[in-house]
Amino acid sequence: QVQLVESGGGLVQAGGSLSLSCATSGRTSVWRFIGWFRQGPGKERELVAQRSSGGTIYYADPVMGRFTISGDSAKNTVYLQMNSLKPEDTAVYLCAAQKTGSVRYDYWGQGTQVTVSA
Repeated sequence: QVQLVESGGGLVQAGGSLSLSCATSGRTSVWRFIGWFRQGPGKERELVAQRSSGGTIYYADPVMGRFTISGDSAKNTVYLQMNSLKPEDTAVYLCAAQKTGSVRYDYWGQGTQVTVSA
């Protein structure tokens, strides 16, 4: 049973920082991709950042230069450091993993709420 458990969300003022964690039940190195998504109020789910097993990293334009995705293979955990937060970053943030050979994200966490006040 694959499990992804996010933590670290909360309420922060604009300009502040938060660090999210995603603990996985398996080794992060077995996944093709580990990604962070978000879904804001009335918005579609969007990919924020992802990290491949080979170390390639992608960031969506709205978060480029402010968010950093990283991993700790010893702890089977992936992090999302979020700096210079804006009210438009308010969303439920979800961690997801894609299996090797898959073409979509296969496993999802429950999500953690991030609220940025103006």
